[in-house]
Order: sequence, then C-alpha cells, then structure tokens
Amino acid sequence: MNAERDLAPLAPSVVRALNDKLYEKRKVAALEIEKLVREFVAQNNTSQIKHVIQILSQEFALSQHPHSRKGGLIGLAACSIALGKDSGLYLKELIEPVLTCFNDADSRLRYYACEALYNIVKVARGSVLPHFNVLFDGLSKLAADPDPNVKSGSELLDRLLKDIVTESNQFDLVGFIPLLRERIYSNNQYARQFIISWILVLESVPDINLLDYLPEILDGLFQILGDNSKEIRKMCEVALGEFLKEIKKNPSSVKFAEMANILVIHCQAADDLIQLTAMCWMREFIQLAGRVMLPYSSGILTAVLPCLSYDDRKKNIKEVANVCNQSLMKLVIPEDDEMDETKQSMTLPAEPTSQESLSKTEAASSGSLDASGDSNFSNSSVFTVTSSERIQVTLNLDGIVQVLDCHLHDTSIGMMTRIAVLKWLYHLYIKTPRKMFRHTDSLFPILLRTLSDESDEVILKDLEVLAEIASSPAGQTEGHGPSDSSDVRPGPVELHIPARTSQLSSSGTKGLECSPSTPTMNSYFYKFMINLLKRFSSERKLLETRGAFIIRQLCLLLNAENIFHSMADILLREEDLKFASTMVHTLNTILLTSSELFQLRNQLKDLRTPESRNLFCCLYRSWCHNPVTTVSLCFLTQNYKHAYDLIQKFGDLEVTVDFLTEVDKLVQLIECPIFTYLRLQLLDVKNNPYLIKALYGLLMLLPQSSAFQLLSHRLQCVPNPELMQTTDSTKPSTGFKRMTASNIDYTELLQHFEKVQNKHLEARHQRAGRAEQLDRRVVL
Repeated sequence: MNAERDLAPLAPSVVRALNDKLYEKRKVAALEIEKLVREFVAQNNTSQIKHVIQILSQEFALSQHPHSRKGGLIGLAACSIALGKDSGLYLKELIEPVLTCFNDADSRLRYYACEALYNIVKVARGSVLPHFNVLFDGLSKLAADPDPNVKSGSELLDRLLKDIVTESNQFDLVGFIPLLRERIYSNNQYARQFIISWILVLESVPDINLLDYLPEILDGLFQILGDNSKEIRKMCEVALGEFLKEIKKNPSSVKFAEMANILVIHCQAADDLIQLTAMCWMREFIQLAGRVMLPYSSGILTAVLPCLSYDDRKKNIKEVANVCNQSLMKLVIPEDDEMDETKQSMTLPAEPTSQESLSKTEAASSGSLDASGDSNFSNSSVFTVTSSERIQVTLNLDGIVQVLDCHLHDTSIGMMTRIAVLKWLYHLYIKTPRKMFRHTDSLFPILLRTLSDESDEVILKDLEVLAEIASSPAGQTEGHGPSDSSDVRPGPVELHIPARTSQLSSSGTKGLECSPSTPTMNSYFYKFMINLLKRFSSERKLLETRGAFIIRQLCLLLNAENIFHSMADILLREEDLKFASTMVHTLNTILLTSSELFQLRNQLKDLRTPESRNLFCCLYRSWCHNPVTTVSLCFLTQNYKHAYDLIQKFGDLEVTVDFLTEVDKLVQLIECPIFTYLRLQLLDVKNNPYLIKALYGLLMLLPQSSAFQLLSHRLQCVPNPELMQTTDSTKPSTGFKRMTASNIDYTELLQHFEKVQNKHLEARHQRAGRAEQLDRRVVL
C-alpha cells in the first residue's frame, strides 16, 4: 500500500504490519490499533473512530489482496474490543465487511472472519440483536462450509449468539420469521441442523412465542424430518414434539386452520416417520380443534383412508389413521343437514379462509410420536369459544362425497379402506340425509357394483348404505327422486310406485309391518330392487355365489315382505324367462329355509289377513315361472288342493332333468323342520286328502331314486283313516274353513300358471331352434 499518508491516523508501520503475511505481525498491528482507538474513545473523538473503521473496512477488509483482508479483519476486531460498550454505535460499519469475507474463496480467510465477528459480538452482546438477521444469514451459510476449521469457528460464534438471544428480551421475532422460513428449505444437512438448533433455542425462550408463527415453518420442519441423517431427524422430532406439547397446553391460541393442509400433504408422505408424525398431529388437531377442521374433511380423508388398509409393517400409522377417521366422523352432526350451506348458525373461533388451502389438498400426491398416545381425549380438551371474533364453519359435503366416490371406484384400495368409505356414506346418510340425497343418483351405480366385492364384510356395509337409501324418508323428498327410466330393464317393464298416503317423519320406519301395496320404503327402494335384479341377471355368478346372502341380509335391514313383494312384481314382467325361473327358485329357497324369513313364513302359512293373501297371490304369479317352486309355495300356504291341481298339470309339461332335480329337492325339503306341520297333517287323512294326493303325485313324477324311496317311505307311514276315526269326526274341518275364508280365485291362478308355462315352452323351443340353426352353420 503506497499511499500511506491517506491512511492516517494509522501509522505507516501499522499499515505495513496489517499487510504482512505473518499472523504475528498482523496481531501486533491490531494491538496498536486497539491502543489508538482507546485514545479516541477517551477523547470522545467519534469522527476519528469512524475514520479508522472506514480505513480498515475499505482499504483492508475489502481489499483484493488476501493478506490485507486478513489484516483488516483483525483490525476491526481490535476496534470493537477498544470500543467496549460503545461498540454498539458502530456495529453496522464493523459487521458488514466481516460478513462479506464469509463468502471468500480462501478458507483461512473465512476462518479469520469468524474469529473477528466472534470478538465483535462478544463485546457488543445484546447490541447486535438489531443486526441478528444478517448475522443469522451469514452463519447459516458457514454451517454448511466444507472446511472443518471454518465450521468449528462458526459453531463457536453460533453458541455465543444463542446465549445472547436467550438472555435478551428484545429479540425481533417478527423480522426474523421470513428469513427462517426461507432458510428452512435448505437441503444441506449442516444447514438443516443449524436451523433446527435455532428453532429449539427459540422454543426454549419464555418471552418468545414461536407457536404463533408455526404455520410459516411447519412444512419446512416436516421436510427436514425426512433427512437422511438420523441425528437431524431426531432433532427435528424433538422440535416437533415440543411444538405439539405447546399446542396441547394452549389450543385456543393455535392457528389450526392454517396448518391443516400442511398436515394433509405430509400425511401422504412416502417416508414412514413423516407420515406417522403428521398423522399424530392430525389426530390431535381433530380432537383439539373440533369442527374447525370440517372444511378440510375431504383432504383429511384423502390422506387417512388409504392408511386404514396398511399391513402390520405400518401398524402404528394405521392405528393413528383409524383414530383420525373416527374422530372426524364424529364431527358431522344432524345440524349440518338443517343448516343452509351459506348461512350456518354453528360458529367457531375465527380462522383464515380455508378455500385457498383446500386447492392444495386436492393436488397433494401423498412421528416419533407414540402411535397410541393421547388418542383418548376427553371432550374437555376441546377448546371453547371465548373470543368475540367468530366465523361460520361449513361441512364441505360435496368434497367429502367426491373423495369417497373416488375411493370406491379405485379397485386397488384395500378392504378396510372400502369398509371405512361405506361407513362414512352410511354415517352421512344418517346425519345429513337431505343433503346426501342430492348425491344419491351419482353414488347409486358404484354402490350396486360394490355388491360384487370379494369381501363379505364390504358387501354387508354396502347393503347397509343401500338399505338406508331405500328406507330414508329423505329419499321421498320431491326433486330428489330417482330416474328409474334409465335403469329399468328394456321392454315394457315398468314398476308402478304406489303413492304414499302420509309423509314419514323419522327414519325408524324400516321395521314397520305394512302392506306391500302401500310400502313404507321410498322411491329409491324400487329403483334398488330393479337394479339388483338387473345385476343378478347380468352377473349370474354373483347370483349363484352371493345372491342368497345379499337377499337374506336385505331382509334383516329392510321389510322382508316389501322385498319379496317388489321382486315378485318385477319378475312377473321379466322378459328373460330363464333368469326369471332361476331367480324365483333362489327366492323360494330363501323363503323356505332362511331363519330371517321366519315371520314371513308364518304370515303366509295361514293366509288369515288380506295382506297375507295379497302377498300370496303376488308371489304365486311370479313363482309360476318355476312349476316346482309354485307347488312348494302351495305347500307352505297349506293350499293342498291347488297343489294337487298344479301337479296334475305337470303331465302336460316338458319333463327335463332339471325339472326332476327340483322335484327331488322339494322332497328333501318336505323332510326338513320347516314342513313339520305338513307331515303332522298327514295324520289327519280325512281332512287333508289333497295333501296326500299331491304327495303321491310327486311320487309318481319321480324315477326310482333315493328321493322316490324317501317319499314312498313317508307315505307308507300315513295311517288308515278308519283307524284314525274319532267320536268327534262330525266336526267340520278347520282346514276347509281356512280355505273357504281365503277368497282366493284359484281357477284364475291355475290359468295364469298354464299361461306362464306355455311361454316357457315356447321360449325353450325358440332356443332349441336357434341352437339347431347354429349347428347347421357350423357343419356348412
């Protein structure tokens, strides 16, 4: 440096020593500078002090020569030491050139910069806080420095700065948060470690409320939680754990809504630790914030539902997800159905508008907290509204239904997820039926397809939903009715839906015993029956494997009389006669053998009421699609003369192997407990002659088979009527009383039977003709 006179008040010897390559000479020069500045302080000569700092900064610390920069750094540190408590007046001028040297390519120079800044900060202490952001920014860069000496020096400076912040009550958190939010997304491990260490320090300071700004850094924390370093992951876990403890202590001051979508995103993370931690946070948020979380339900369900099908390798995540799901479901209440979606009376603590963050949730693709911990929160843990500032909370039903519908359509999801989806739909139909019926037309097809699921448990839940749709009074509301025309089988088949005589006021009507001519079910009940039969027709395997199971469960969930009445009415108009015969056989087997139909069987056995006689006539007309089932229905209803008349007509029918097989099965049924009363009536030969004739008619139809032997042995047990004669033989038969009181036109029923069988005969001839034509084409 040639212009030595321009560097006064620094002596030429000091200038030369500052530019020397040897550290010892630069140190001697620094001591001289310290002595000089102390004199200026004693004289209160601020202008000279500023001049010295300016020279050291501009001519040395920012010089192009590396040794000069080193001399400038040690000189600035000497100035700070000399200034003592007055150094705060010159901190900007002292710090800026030192921070510039943090970016120097020479690692030794970066180390000297750390050393210089350490001395400056050590002297200034709390006075450096106004410059905290620039210091933090510089340190965050040095934390990732490749040189171990530089990193070691930065750690010393970092600890000093943390001590100062901890001791002070003047830390500017508001000004610091933007910088923290920016730096928290660093991918460098050391920078991440540096960031987490500072968050832990700030959390520990009582006067600093970092919880208010948690929404600004929560996403970054979850990003760091996925770091490859176990140490960093552990530190981040601790930080998140501390935040969660604070949230539980002070839920009323937490901005739940601002963090909801952040959790939704990380609940779908591929990293197990991130997903588990986010799910634990979500569990606490739902339990603490309550209905504040309702606007985010669709996003929460998107994240939670897939986790319910996890295997034991992710058992912890699955358990927490299940608690989240159950807790969220409880937030939906009947009042949500009564409130207008734009004017809700239910209000909760004010939170920022949720619509902005909802869009992020829908686009999202995807702790070491104890998975089972704190899952049983009492209602007292939910914070109450104390602020005068209130907002409206809306159940985003459209979004929820869209998510549920999407999961039902996804064939790759697990069984437990499908069950949870169906539970949600059932819950929504119970709690918010009026609003849910707006979505029924779109949900109905997938609910019907779900009946083909491999899991019995899924089918059971699906039937519960369909039964609720079919029986809910809300389904009868004008404007929400089904469009039956698009779902009814082609042809002139139209199911007449009887008008309801009164408006139902509660959903508890599904078990009422009412006439099927005026069913308690809503209009969706008939749509359901039509489409269920249509599905059985198109999927014969479903009918064979699950048909009886589905119908039996429906008889438990709905009115069995209505189910059989409506199905018989639909099958009466069925154009596919082969399917109609198969379906009638299935329904008849269920009617005769299922414990669920015990009450209906008793109702049909006596035909004492007009309703039971109407039901018999309705079933009979459809049962005519299958001759043997028609006879069994007559046996069940004790119409033995008509059964005998039917069997007499069998001689005009085409006797096939399938026909004989069904007769064989009927003989087996007669030996079952269901027909105990019929077998006992064989003792009363005089009053039941047509029963014996009907059974002999069946015997004559059978070839010499095991069924023939079984029925023959039974008839051999019929006693001689003379031996059974009693003194009271003149008393009129109760059986004839019942039959004459029934007022059923059996002649018309017999004619209907002949008509239906002629249709079946014609259909079989047509099928045989088409098969013959096909064979001829093959030969040609």
